[in-house]
Amino acid sequence: MRLENVSKTYRDGSVDRPVLRRASVALARGEMTSLTGVSGSGKSTLLSVLAGLVLPDTGRVVFDGEDITQLDDAARARLRARRVGIVLQSGNLIPFLTARQKVELALELGDARDDGGRADDLLSELGLGDRLHYLPRRLSGGEAQRVSAAIALANRPDLLLADEVTGQLDSSNAEKVMSVVFDAWRLRGLTVLFVTHDRELALRAERRLVVEDGEVREL
Repeated sequence: MRLENVSKTYRDGSVDRPVLRRASVALARGEMTSLTGVSGSGKSTLLSVLAGLVLPDTGRVVFDGEDITQLDDAARARLRARRVGIVLQSGNLIPFLTARQKVELALELGDARDDGGRADDLLSELGLGDRLHYLPRRLSGGEAQRVSAAIALANRPDLLLADEVTGQLDSSNAEKVMSVVFDAWRLRGLTVLFVTHDRELALRAERRLVVEDGEVREL
């Protein structure tokens, strides 16, 4: 997957705020990459553009040879459901579904079956075995983030995009989440790009990138 000369500007009242400026990056299949940068540098926007959640003003986003900026909303949504796992800072969990139901829904949307209790197994790996039937209002912020990670990994995606996936977690639960991510990466050749402010975590990646002045650079 790659970005080619992607630019994105947001309108803040009467002021234009450029976030990405002709940013380019290629993610090799099966590569684990970390992305750092100061707050407001465009890291979250970069992930949202890669996921097809936000369209760039200019440039291309190429997934397996196809420019996804040329797809309609429904086609991009199908691509995300089947091949891309996303963990965003906000979580955005559906309020009336339990943790298990959310993972099962992700499997259904991705045209996969819950093969032998995958939802339960994945949630248990993330330390949520006793939270299967909890609605979001009964989950702590860290538990909700771990449910989001389970949803993102449910369909065994080709690409995982994670925005500060361990930001709300204590060290023990952060290690559980990253252990599941690293296992998926090693066992399945998963392509991973994760945003982090944690220098030690960033250094665990094979490749390290930084967003500076709206551009993506190697570290």
